[in-house]
Amino acid sequence: MALGALVSAVGLVIDDRILVDAPIWAKPFKFFVSLAAYGLTLAWMLAQTTRGRRTGRWAGNVVVVTSLVEMVIITGQVIRGKRSHFNAETPFDTGLYSVMGLTIVVLWAATLVIAVLLLRTRLADRATAWAIRGGVLIALAGAAVGFLMSQPTAEQRAAGNLDTADVVGAHSVGVPDGGPSMPLTGWSTTGGDLRIPHFVGMHALQLIPLFLIALVLLAPRIARLGDARVRLGLVRVAVAGYAGLVALTAWQALRGQPLIHPDAATLTAAAVLLAGVAAGVGAALRTAPGHVAVPAPAQPEPASDSKEFTA
Repeated sequence: MALGALVSAVGLVIDDRILVDAPIWAKPFKFFVSLAAYGLTLAWMLAQTTRGRRTGRWAGNVVVVTSLVEMVIITGQVIRGKRSHFNAETPFDTGLYSVMGLTIVVLWAATLVIAVLLLRTRLADRATAWAIRGGVLIALAGAAVGFLMSQPTAEQRAAGNLDTADVVGAHSVGVPDGGPSMPLTGWSTTGGDLRIPHFVGMHALQLIPLFLIALVLLAPRIARLGDARVRLGLVRVAVAGYAGLVALTAWQALRGQPLIHPDAATLTAAAVLLAGVAAGVGAALRTAPGHVAVPAPAQPEPASDSKEFTA
């Protein structure tokens, strides 16, 4: 994925073709970078498991293979000058998009298997357990938003003839794909955009554990953060607040509303969410001071398979 990101970056410089009002290499570049971060984080999380390690290895390999298939198709379509997502222009394009849809379903299922293993793993530090489990569950929810994009839009249904349409599905809600958009992200500025909750949700996988790491690094300078109970409370608030943010951005997008032009209902919901997070942070920081002994890491259960134990 890192190599693909480098190739795509070169493509952005030397290839001036435009597809759906965006540089043609922008999509693979963003996907390569995102999947590189996704894979690295899942690999680290799998290293924390104490049960079902063989199953975890298989699930991790499935994530790798399906990600590679997805990116081969996306990059191949860029080389052909064709859009990869929602493309039903020819039977060949339709077939490629169907394969992409299948790989994403399999990738999502493999990530779910990893999430189940993480839920069953005993982690000595409760804040770490919350960060890992919360991050992967929210990422699953964010990834699931992608399935909504593959459905025909209201406008496409109204036009009829879905069997002969060149495009079925869309990122945007209420407006066609490819209109005015935000720089870098390409998110619509005139309608809703399902890529926003999709992006925000999937990257909970990295951001919530990084939040915990930041708390640990700050602990020597901020005495209150040295208390394991305070860190646990703050991570719980982060997980709840992040889940609320994903839900809020999804609700806003599904109503056909641009991220940068929220209405009164969206602003009210955002204010309620911020107030809840602020109250949670305050409650976590008011945790009674004092040293809290961190329990010793739980020993892995003996493996039933001697070969797996040896490995």
